[in-house]
Formats: sequence, structure tokens, C-alpha cells
Amino acid sequence: MYSKDQVSKLKQAFWTAFGQYIAPQLSAEGMRINWINYKTGIKHLNFKLHADNKSAFIAIELSHPDTGVQELLFEQFKEFKNILKGYLNEDWEWEQHLLDENYKPVSRIYKTLPDVSIFKEEDWPEIISFLKPRLIALDEFWCDASHSFELFK
Repeated sequence: MYSKDQVSKLKQAFWTAFGQYIAPQLSAEGMRINWINYKTGIKHLNFKLHADNKSAFIAIELSHPDTGVQELLFEQFKEFKNILKGYLNEDWEWEQHLLDENYKPVSRIYKTLPDVSIFKEEDWPEIISFLKPRLIALDEFWCDASHSFELFK
């Protein structure tokens, strides 16, 4: 069992290592970006990276407080489902109306890597190798598709 301080330090160390690893990668538009805090330009639409003691996941998270708007965003993504799959080269899970870790309603399109722990440094290469190509693929998708979400700005 880790203390709160140890948990915080391990998480910070992992995300720092991931940030350093992906930092040289330019965006699809050829620009330097903050990959960990990726800005979609649409409020309440985020690319979320998460890792804990059981798994890691990457997600498109829709967190608009108006569930009607959240549903519209989700429907818009459904229109792009095949295009998104083309960028990702794999199927992702699609879940509407779930509760996030703060018990707020969100919708997510995500991919999980099970049986890894952010608290085991030996798992870090596997987690990084899982997150990096998917985040780059999301960026490529977003570069091409973001104009279709402008009405949600």
C-alpha cells in the first residue's frame, strides 16, 4: 500500500516520463503541442489519458453538463465512427451516460489496456506504447474532423 504522497509522486513521475517521451512528436499540423493536456478547442470535449493500479485507458470524453448537448456530441461522433476507426485501426468502446470518477455524467469513446499498473515502473513502457500511437491517431483524426464540431464551440 502506498501513502498519498507516494501515489502522487509515482503518478507525477509517470506523466512526466510520458510527456518527455512524446514531446518530440509534432502534431498532425506539424506543431509542437502539449500532448498530455491536448486542447480540442471544444469546451467539454477532451482526449483523456488515464492510468491507475489496474489498467490504463485513452478516451474521447464528452462532459458537457447539458446532457442533451452531450448526446448531440455523441451522435456527431457516431457519424464519424468508421472514419475514426480508420485512423485508430481498431474498435473502441462507446459508452453514453456513465459516471466519471467525480460522479459527473460523461460519455466516452475509449480503449483500455488491462492488467497494468502505473505504480509498477516495469509496466510504464507498455502503458506508454499503448497511449502514444492512439493519441497521435486521435490528433490526426481531430485535425481532419474538428471543423465538423465547430457548432459546439
